[in-house]
Amino acid sequence: MTSTHSIAVFGDVIATGMDKVITNAADLNDDGWWAITQTFEGAFLGFRFAQVHPLTESALEGFSHQGIDQSTWQSSMSETEYIAAVSAIRNDISSGWVYQTNLCRLLSAHLDTEFDSIGFLKLLQEHNPAPYLCAIFVPKSESGLPHDVRIASASPELFLRRSGNTILTSPIKGTAGSADLLLEKDRAENVMIVDLMRNDLAEVCTPGSVHVPELLRLEQHPGLVHLVSDVQGELESDTTWAHILERVMPPGSVSGAPKSSSLEVIRRLEPVVRSIYCGVIGWIDQDKSTAELAVGIRTFWQSEENGEPVLNFGTGAGITWGSDPAGEWQETELKARHLLTIAAMST
Repeated sequence: MTSTHSIAVFGDVIATGMDKVITNAADLNDDGWWAITQTFEGAFLGFRFAQVHPLTESALEGFSHQGIDQSTWQSSMSETEYIAAVSAIRNDISSGWVYQTNLCRLLSAHLDTEFDSIGFLKLLQEHNPAPYLCAIFVPKSESGLPHDVRIASASPELFLRRSGNTILTSPIKGTAGSADLLLEKDRAENVMIVDLMRNDLAEVCTPGSVHVPELLRLEQHPGLVHLVSDVQGELESDTTWAHILERVMPPGSVSGAPKSSSLEVIRRLEPVVRSIYCGVIGWIDQDKSTAELAVGIRTFWQSEENGEPVLNFGTGAGITWGSDPAGEWQETELKARHLLTIAAMST
């Protein structure tokens, strides 16, 4: 890496000149352009950048990624453990505790060198173009945080888009290798989460404004297809981001329904916290009252273990009564396969 300065890349824009760090969404009151993250568990980070420009190829020169041998990844749950957890959720469904719960596992790999999230973004641009492709690098020397922020994401899922007082969410539920492999269970799961997101947006939108412009849209992505729906509403003019995030986080598509019961199931069955995986990553332009926040799936991020860098990646599946436990494990494998292949490449 040639730079020791903070950089954020979202789609076709690059932000530099980071001049403020906040750790509470309630402090997101200043003007300017912000890159923000919030973990699934609720830890918020905001970085204000002074310069935002169109992204050029030359802006990413000098950043590189060192390939990671696929055999070095370790899963937080084995196949046997994951299948047992799916069965436990089906028992919770039969008892009426939940209707659907997203069950995730984390993969981790110890690194010889720090993860170059901007260098890895270049590989994602080439091999996995995604609607919400992004990368953030904020060194602790600039932020004052106890750790670097190194995140690269090929998220296909929009969590929140804001334009003035209009807010939109586009939950993904239903994944298969091709359209003909989608099941009725996938469609039922999508409709269930649309209902949940309608209720979540109703918490922050004006009464009667929440509606569903599109239901069960088929989207093609590298190596798989998704079912996607849109839910939209109108905010009160003085609605703050702290209020929005408090009411709608974590994303319903990666938690479950009812959300409160599903969060209890997740805490009970998943052996490690999700962190930025299944949280949100995006940008907020306070000057223009616009924003685009993606669900933190298909996401790589660095943490530390005993002072050494560790790269993490999460994968999961939505569990319903109609779930086949072995099939749900295979869905987590499908979602991870293509991106772990890219992570094995070097630039």
